[in-house]
Amino acid sequence: SELDRSRQTFILSNHYDQLEKQRTFIDTLLQLGADGVIMSPAIGTPAEDIVMAEDNGLPAVLIARSVAGADVPVFRGDDAYGTALATNHLISLGHKRIAMIGGTDQTSTGRDRYQGYLNAMEAAGLEVRPSWRIAGPRTKQAGFEAAGQFLALKDKPTAACCWNDLVAIGLMNGIARAGLVPGVDISVTGYDDLEEAAIATPALTTVWNGQREVGRRAASALLDKLNGQTVRPSQELIKPELHVRQSTGKPVERG
Repeated sequence: SELDRSRQTFILSNHYDQLEKQRTFIDTLLQLGADGVIMSPAIGTPAEDIVMAEDNGLPAVLIARSVAGADVPVFRGDDAYGTALATNHLISLGHKRIAMIGGTDQTSTGRDRYQGYLNAMEAAGLEVRPSWRIAGPRTKQAGFEAAGQFLALKDKPTAACCWNDLVAIGLMNGIARAGLVPGVDISVTGYDDLEEAAIATPALTTVWNGQREVGRRAASALLDKLNGQTVRPSQELIKPELHVRQSTGKPVERG
């Protein structure tokens, strides 16, 4: 919307976390003489790739994820704070055994969201068991498949804090397939507040991560760079908000 308002022509590309696909797209932009690029960097993106783009006249701004050593502006949600919001909400309902499902330590997003979960659990004096972290899932299908592993945990967590809404919705489907009621038998939280979250069954308690504001500020910063203004290569965090719906409730012990 910000680029359109400024009458800029833009191209969208999804790298699906494939580094070579991202590099091919950057090369294409350079060949086309593009003015700049806003990137959510693929897993494993080295700072050198971003430096190369800038050195070749393609100013870069990062969103959602940061890359160590990349001296460019970064705009993203405060992921640690946001996941702490969701975890603290579950704790306030009485949950003590809370699993964290999804994400990867290979991205700043995955690391920060898991750290927010740890921070909340430790601040409440609650135990965190390694088995309660089911890393990896990032899609609805992967969340659905993780339900079996989650339900098989011997200590039977009563709630799951999920890395994103897709994982949460997939997990709820898996829980329902096993004959349990998400939001009643097991509480589930998501992250991102996608449109689908509000119409899921049950409606998903989730964290709004300021995506629209992240996009607006990133586009504004890139336009400022293109207009010759000085833009500090700093990281700006947007504060998330918790949106409570039907997928969370008081803990229920499973037999």
